[in-house]
Amino acid sequence: MTHSEQAKVPRPEEIRSILATDCGSTTTKAILIEKRGDEYRLIVRGEAPTTVEAPFEDVTMGARNAIREVEELTGRVLLDDKGVITPQREDGSGVDLFLSTSSAGGGLQMMVAGVVKTMTAESAQRAALGAGAIVMDVIAVDDGRRPHEKIQRIRNLRPDMILLSGGIDGGTITHVVEIGELIAAAEPKPRLGIGFRLPIIYAGNREARKHIQGILGEKTDLRIVDNIRPVLEQEVLGPAREEIHELFMEHVMAQAPGYNKLMSWTPVPIMPTPGAVGLMMQQTAKAFDISVIGVDIGGATTDVFSVFGEYFNRTVSANLGMSYSICNVLLEAGLENIMRWIPFEIGEADLRNRIRNKMIRPTTIPQTLEELVIEQALAREALRLAFEHHKSLAVGLRGVQRERTIADTFEQTGSGETYINMMELGMLVGSGGVLSHAPRRVQAAMMLIDAFQPEGVTMLAVDSIFMMPQLGVLSKVHPQASIQVFDRDCLIRLGTCIAPAGQGKEGDRCVTVEVELPDGQRLTEEVPYGCMRRLPLGEGEVAQVEIHPTRRFDCGRGPGHVVKREVQGGVVGIIIDARGRPLTLPESPAERSAKLLEWIQALDVYPEALVEKFKRMQQRGA
Repeated sequence: MTHSEQAKVPRPEEIRSILATDCGSTTTKAILIEKRGDEYRLIVRGEAPTTVEAPFEDVTMGARNAIREVEELTGRVLLDDKGVITPQREDGSGVDLFLSTSSAGGGLQMMVAGVVKTMTAESAQRAALGAGAIVMDVIAVDDGRRPHEKIQRIRNLRPDMILLSGGIDGGTITHVVEIGELIAAAEPKPRLGIGFRLPIIYAGNREARKHIQGILGEKTDLRIVDNIRPVLEQEVLGPAREEIHELFMEHVMAQAPGYNKLMSWTPVPIMPTPGAVGLMMQQTAKAFDISVIGVDIGGATTDVFSVFGEYFNRTVSANLGMSYSICNVLLEAGLENIMRWIPFEIGEADLRNRIRNKMIRPTTIPQTLEELVIEQALAREALRLAFEHHKSLAVGLRGVQRERTIADTFEQTGSGETYINMMELGMLVGSGGVLSHAPRRVQAAMMLIDAFQPEGVTMLAVDSIFMMPQLGVLSKVHPQASIQVFDRDCLIRLGTCIAPAGQGKEGDRCVTVEVELPDGQRLTEEVPYGCMRRLPLGEGEVAQVEIHPTRRFDCGRGPGHVVKREVQGGVVGIIIDARGRPLTLPESPAERSAKLLEWIQALDVYPEALVEKFKRMQQRGA
């Protein structure tokens, strides 16, 4: 079969080998998956610099270089002059399926527009984010800007596409038509492809379609899909997300250098990297029947994904990252919030300078243990802020009337409350250099616990080598293979966090945990309020636990109620966090440092010599 004939996706039972690439903004990663016995496993991975920009301006060169590394490591031939050889041949060369994802060239950049900022515009934003887009701006009738300011903004931003929504089916059409006229007046040009018309997706009031067609049909590449909010109580994001993917392929990918070639290598549409990660999160939640939160913390942005029941959400904090955006973390979190995680005395000016140095030299990594502690303190705040942003968008539908109880009356939030319930969370997955490459895995566990504050019983994990994008696109073709590789080769289980929710006084009785280990041995750990403990339970091991919170604390079944659960181990084991929820640190710097050092020692987070050094520094400061 030649490359030009390669339009058909093989059936799952025909797939013995899979090659997948993820073309990132700086690095292109390739992985080779093979069927070994009855299960699929990762064999090797390769990576190379992405080549979408000058002087190369051909994304397939970076993809070829990454695949060449896979060839060298396996001794197999995977490429010929036309691209990836498919299907696999008798001599072992080639693979049965090639797939790719991409965020090269800045990823998918969109604007969204809606009538009411907190209703249809917010729904449109959720649709765009869920499809893997970076949302550059949200235009709404009530966003406080004058018409000429909105027109200027649309002209200046030059997005890849615009998603326009507004109005319920059969409702008023005036406002959505008004936004259509603003877009028409702006005559926006797409970021890539000078001669092309800007793609616009209309997902609003069905009654306004002919008017929108008249206003935008001639000037833009207009696509009309089902209304995102057909009625006030319902949100239908699927059709808009599908259309975003289609247009991403047709317009954005087709204009980026070398993508036509890459597209000809694969029978499956290339997906935006974040969209593919979101798919993998949904696949994981479905396969394990749990709620999942995932976070990817990069150099410039932090993406948070959540799957709770039927709700899937993704947010991008485009200004929170560990290198290029590190000064924004300082700006948004404030110096005090960063310093509260540092267990030794450091001057404000010194800390500011260290953070600025990181921004000037974004690719450097910590050279001393003190620098590592500071970087991990910054990571906690970046993750916390990204999660706060995520919760503000991961909400029920605003504008919907619902019955309110007396208890609800005292809550100020009303409708539009976040549906993220940390007590229901089954798994918290972290990825990105600062988490995946932490020198000790327990450091990654602590960053996740401190930033997200899981409650009850939660599995903690990290994505070892960021394979989620490739596995996400694979899940569209072969869900079983994607979940097998994710479970066995991608996910590193850190262990289980047991965290009672509630508040108490330092040293009060809080929780007693009884653990029956796989060998039948029984452990009982009583943990007072304000303390942490770590119990051994290895990877692949399962233990039975009985959690006895005191009457002021809740571990999932209400205050004071016993919880019996099966928990999984990992490289860290079981962490019992009796610091209460919400987590509050002591106000006094000396007390706070002492507490941080106590937790670091209890969990063996940093080397003992470093802890002793911090203690001496603390004593000198006192």
